[in-house]
Amino acid sequence: MEVIRIEDILTKGLEEKKIKLKGWVANKRSSGGILFLILRDGTGFIQATVKKNEVDEAIFKELSHANIESTVEVEGIVKKDKRAPSGYELQVLGGKILFKSEPHYPLQKQKMGVDYLLDNRHLWIRSEKMLRIMKVRSKTLEIAREWFKENGFIEVHPPIIVSASCEGGSTLFEVNYFGKKAYLTQSWQLYGEAFIQAFGKCYTIAPSFRAEKSRTRRHLTEYWHLEAEMPFCDMECLIKTEEEFLTYVLHKLAETIPKDLEFFGRDPEYFKNIKAPFPRITYTEAVELLKKDGMQIEWGEDFGADEERQLTTHFKTPFFVTHYPRKAKAFYHKPDPKNPEVTLSVDMLAPEGYGEIIGSGERIETYEELMKRIKENNLNPADYKWYLDLRKWGAVQHSGFGLGIERLIMWICRLDHIRDAIAFPRLINRVYP
Repeated sequence: MEVIRIEDILTKGLEEKKIKLKGWVANKRSSGGILFLILRDGTGFIQATVKKNEVDEAIFKELSHANIESTVEVEGIVKKDKRAPSGYELQVLGGKILFKSEPHYPLQKQKMGVDYLLDNRHLWIRSEKMLRIMKVRSKTLEIAREWFKENGFIEVHPPIIVSASCEGGSTLFEVNYFGKKAYLTQSWQLYGEAFIQAFGKCYTIAPSFRAEKSRTRRHLTEYWHLEAEMPFCDMECLIKTEEEFLTYVLHKLAETIPKDLEFFGRDPEYFKNIKAPFPRITYTEAVELLKKDGMQIEWGEDFGADEERQLTTHFKTPFFVTHYPRKAKAFYHKPDPKNPEVTLSVDMLAPEGYGEIIGSGERIETYEELMKRIKENNLNPADYKWYLDLRKWGAVQHSGFGLGIERLIMWICRLDHIRDAIAFPRLINRVYP
């Protein structure tokens, strides 16, 4: 008999079918002559009922001794039952323990704090909450790649170990690279600009690292970055691309995994109703708005979590903040020809207090201006020789964006902390397990 996945039981109408299931015991309770097992198999959870008078005595006895997280194989009839947690249950006719787990499963405690769950993350990822988050994350990346393919992008893979800073020297993780200094990448940005001159529109999905000593609910030291770069693309082209990309992802999520969104209290219709164009305000307008709200901020300062959270109270959908000051942005952002004190930069912020999910902008395309900005930021031009070469041979107007996967998932799933948007979070005070 073919082994069936729980996901298929819940979605393909297999009621009254006899099936075989392999998985793990997530929970267990008994009532008289009935044993209730909550089984999981990596695709979902389902209740299995074992009635003493309907199975061999040996089978009932064996399954009764299945500790939490024991691996089991069961056979039975799928029944539709509104009382069951998933709306379906499996009436067990036979089964056995494949691997019996030890007693006293660590996650059976009544009170489990954040640190306890993080210490036992290797076990906590088995929870239904984490399963749903990872399904949303996986589907989001699947849809993203689908959009890039349909829109003529090629996926490329930049190096993780780099020789120079991209975003700022103070947030670099230093690596001893055979006696030389190297660093873990902060972004593919510089390499993305090399890729587009070879292959046209490109994107990557890869880890990035920031040695920021931040203890906020939206910072990780290691996170996954979806970054894209486009030749022959100005700031307006960039904004339009980001709007089309995000609305496509949100609409597809609402269509394909509505139940997972609803698990987190997210109405799929909310995403279906998000449409381009998104609202826009300039950095200067944002500062004025924040001052009216009573926040202490001076023009030229970058926005932190508090400022972004306050800005989001004025919008019900994602929105853009454009034209940040040059001193608040990395050296490669192009100054606005109409006002060189600001750059052709644009960040997308998610509503509901979540803040920035995309950072982006038009890049400098001329050698002279790029060299000026490198020196202005007290960087060593020798470290960027190859990057400067891109302006000598094949210079082109170009733009790109970087999206933090965990920040996007945090907003989509309405999570309180970014640590839950990734299986094994790396935080300023945590690198275990």
